[in-house]
Amino acid sequence: MKILVVDDDPVSRLLLQASLAAAGHRVQEASDGVSAIELMRRESFRLVITDWLMPGIDGLELVRRVRSFEHSGYVYIILLTVRGSKDDVVSGLEAGADDYLTKPFNPSELRARVAIGERILNLEARLTEARDEMERLASHDGLTGLLNRRAIYRAAAAEVQRSLRSGKPTSLLLLDVDRLRAINDRFGHLAGDQALRQIASLLSRDKRAYDSVGHWGGEEFLLILPETDSDHAQTVGARLRETIAAMPLRLSESTSVPLSISAGATTLDPAQPSALDTLIWRAENALQLAKSRGGGLARLDESPHERVAYK
Repeated sequence: MKILVVDDDPVSRLLLQASLAAAGHRVQEASDGVSAIELMRRESFRLVITDWLMPGIDGLELVRRVRSFEHSGYVYIILLTVRGSKDDVVSGLEAGADDYLTKPFNPSELRARVAIGERILNLEARLTEARDEMERLASHDGLTGLLNRRAIYRAAAAEVQRSLRSGKPTSLLLLDVDRLRAINDRFGHLAGDQALRQIASLLSRDKRAYDSVGHWGGEEFLLILPETDSDHAQTVGARLRETIAAMPLRLSESTSVPLSISAGATTLDPAQPSALDTLIWRAENALQLAKSRGGGLARLDESPHERVAYK
């Protein structure tokens, strides 16, 4: 672990460094609170050992400032002090220190208290990972790994609001996997799931960094295209259809299954605002139009009568 030692006494810093290095830690030193704060703004330290009595910014003030920082993870702080009274200990802990050690310190006790800090930090890291995984599972589809229906709907709602504020168009593409039921019937549902995962992977790979794609449900995917007009959305849809058609699903060395998608596109024109549910309705109707013509790409714009189909 990388540890920051803050002490104005060079001998004390040397003793701390030697003891911590013997336990396998990497140590950086600061001779006062000001230089410690500068170091912590440039580098990440999960554990800090600081003397209490220092000129300028003392240990208590350093602890308070560290606690006011925005860190990616918790910083465990051990306060090193010659003050051993209960009142002093309480003052240090109330300022935000996690532990304390009195001078002159015992090297074994120092290493033991650092080990306690390590265990707490490792626990915090595991809890953070578990929380992040729970958040990911709550927003992502278990089959495809894409945003789930609720998450992609929220992303679309946010993009519609941003489009209305910026005055730039936003397009939606609703994509449907052609003949997925036939794949399920002939090769089994595991093959159908594999087809969905492959298409999801291609959609993720080929979208722009600021586009969003989600599993809308069943064999449908929703793609959000910010700052994209109707003609560009048509181009994107045609390109995605070509990409997916060029990558058949390989079930074995001798068996491959052609894949294709149909797409319905619609565009929000900020000059003619529409609610998100209306946009999705248009995309669904455009997709139905494409499917009714045997597959392909269809666009449904502001008026239900303004339909253009592309094969």
